[in-house]
Amino acid sequence: MDKFHRNERIGVILKTLCDLPGEVFTLGFFSDLFGSAKSTISEDVDIIQNLLDKLDMGIIESIPGSLGGVRFIPRYKKQKIKGILDGLCKELSSPHRILPGGYIYMLDIIYDPHKASDIGNIFAGYFFKKAIDYVVTVETKGIPLAFSVARSLNVPLLIARRNSEAADGPSVNINYVTGSSKKIQTMVLSTRALKRNSRLLFIDDFMKGGGTAGGFVELAKEFECEVAGIGIFIERKAPERKLVDNYMSLITLNNTDEVEKSIDITPSKDWEN
Repeated sequence: MDKFHRNERIGVILKTLCDLPGEVFTLGFFSDLFGSAKSTISEDVDIIQNLLDKLDMGIIESIPGSLGGVRFIPRYKKQKIKGILDGLCKELSSPHRILPGGYIYMLDIIYDPHKASDIGNIFAGYFFKKAIDYVVTVETKGIPLAFSVARSLNVPLLIARRNSEAADGPSVNINYVTGSSKKIQTMVLSTRALKRNSRLLFIDDFMKGGGTAGGFVELAKEFECEVAGIGIFIERKAPERKLVDNYMSLITLNNTDEVEKSIDITPSKDWEN
């Protein structure tokens, strides 16, 4: 076997860990791959950790024990998160984004791969310790963000539909009432979509009254699964009383004035300081 230089080992180790976040790799795995001593690999990992820390790209976590090893966690520091959210709020505060009903246009943001990746990493870092088995969203606008979160957590993505389709096979349908307009909506998920007793993370692009998130909590009960977390990209401040309590949002839409053509939008309270 050709001898690998340290910079070559570091490049491969870094890519391997970042491509599969959360997955544990033993030092023996890399030792066999490069034909190097475990002590040498350990030094390489320390260099990678220092590099990630300087660039604020995430952390390398060591898992002790005979079955332990190292894994990458995509976790930003709070200062970097605040900077990302401030930048998004600046973009989203443009008056031309105002839509009827107090909504704002944001498809260009959530469909931007770079921005979606940053948002996904923020959610993933926040919910990583929740031991998530599946990320779930409701079609359609939240899909890019949910996919990015699932990618950063290295878990499957599930999409609950508004209507059942033959290709889904047997499914569970529930009706729920939206929190703002009080309309009855339908949410559908295939019975083969997830395993019982799984831990789920619900991701959505926008929350007004919390009806969609509340409906998903009820749907999860039909599968005997636990909603371990709810992540919302933008929540509207009013109504302040939502139909769900335990959720985390990144940005708060405080007010839109269609007459004055102004948007008051800020990072949510968890990220203010």
